[in-house]
Amino acid sequence: MGRVVALVDDLFFQMKLAETAKHLGVEVKVATNGDALLGLMESAPKLVIVDLNARSQPLQAIEKVRQASKDVRVLGFVSHVQTQLAAQAQAAGCNEVLPRSSFTQNLGAILSAAKD
Repeated sequence: MGRVVALVDDLFFQMKLAETAKHLGVEVKVATNGDALLGLMESAPKLVIVDLNARSQPLQAIEKVRQASKDVRVLGFVSHVQTQLAAQAQAAGCNEVLPRSSFTQNLGAILSAAKD
């Protein structure tokens, strides 16, 4: 079973993530702030997903995740018009930043890639 942790405070996306993960047999744990996300890093996840529009300083959370684990894949998602925020996320340590629509469309494949 794959292990994925996510920083998502949007209830709609939390439910979408949980339903898709359950369907695929991927374990997902969701944090609503950076400190909680760091706590979830102890499980040595294969993938960290960050909603770059989260209200709890997602860029700082990405930097802390990078300090805790240099090798974990970090994927951010954001509105397609927020190109500056996407660039800031990559500078903070995101491996990849997807537009929200692309993230939603490809969520199954993204989670499947984190399976053991």
